[in-house]
Amino acid sequence: MDYAIVRKLFRLYGIEASEQEIERVMPMTISWLGNTSVATVPTLFDRIMKREERGELNNHELKSGDNIVFASIGAGGPNINSVVYRMP
Repeated sequence: MDYAIVRKLFRLYGIEASEQEIERVMPMTISWLGNTSVATVPTLFDRIMKREERGELNNHELKSGDNIVFASIGAGGPNINSVVYRMP
């Protein structure tokens, strides 16, 4: 489901994304943090911003002017969280 969501987002801008491109832009934490429910979006943002201190998510960084879309979808429930933000 995650890959399908990112593919559709890319298609809105006329971009066909490979699985490698999707993995490059889509950090995931569920494999080592588990289901964090409504805390997923702020936790992921924190992990990316403090990656150098923790050695986590080293292949992801946010720079001034980047447009970001964070989303989390709860398994089996109506919990859908998203944030669209431009880095200052």
